[in-house]
Amino acid sequence: MNRITRVFVLTLKAAAAAALLASCATTPPTGPMGFFVTSAGPGNGADLGGLTGADAHCQKLAASAGAGGRTWRAYLSTGWTSTTPVVNARDRIGKGPWFNSKGVLIASDVAQLHGDNNITKASSLDEKGALVKGRGDTPNTHDILTGSRSDGTAFSSAPGMPEMTCGEWTKSGEGSAMTGHHDRTGLATDAWSSSWNSSHNTVGCSQPALTKTGGAGLFYCFAAN
Repeated sequence: MNRITRVFVLTLKAAAAAALLASCATTPPTGPMGFFVTSAGPGNGADLGGLTGADAHCQKLAASAGAGGRTWRAYLSTGWTSTTPVVNARDRIGKGPWFNSKGVLIASDVAQLHGDNNITKASSLDEKGALVKGRGDTPNTHDILTGSRSDGTAFSSAPGMPEMTCGEWTKSGEGSAMTGHHDRTGLATDAWSSSWNSSHNTVGCSQPALTKTGGAGLFYCFAAN
C-alpha cells in the first residue's frame, strides 16, 4: 500500500468514526418512554372514536404509566375516503427519538422508524412494560391497527381496493383496516408478516372480526414531544 493509498484509507476511517460519534452524540443510549403498544383497545373494535379518541386513549394509558406529561399520538392514518382529510401516521408522532418503557431505543427519527428500526416482539412493549402476545401465544394479538402504507402514509381509495381505516376509525361493524405486526419475522420469504405497520387487512371492524385475524384492537402510541 503506497503513501497516497494509506492516507486515503485513514481519511475514510476517520470520517466513519466521526459519523459514528456524531450519531451517538445526537441519540442517547436510553431515554424516557416515548413508544408503546396499547395494552388494550377502547373495546369497540376498530371504532376508536376517530383520531381524537385514539389519541385520548394513548394519553390515558400513558398517564396510568406515569408518562402523562408528554403529548401522545396514535400511529394511525386517515383519508381513505374522498370526504375526509388525508392524515399520514408518520406526520403525527413528532421527530423522535423514541424509547420503549424499558428505555430501549425503538428509532432515532422518522426515517429510521420507517427503515431499519428496532420494532420486534421483544421491544414492542405495552405502557406497563409487558410483552404483547404474538405468534405462538394464546391469544395471538399481533395485528396492530395502522391504516397505513409501509412508509407511514395514508392509502387513497381506488376501485376494488378494500377499506383501510374502518370508517376513519369510527366503525365497529362491516369494513376493513390495514394492520401491521409488532412481532414481525423480518424474513424476505414472509413479506406480509415482516412489516410492523402494513401487513394485511382485517376481515371486519368489530371486536370479533379483529380477533379472527389475530388482533384485539391494539395500536401504536408515540410521544410527539
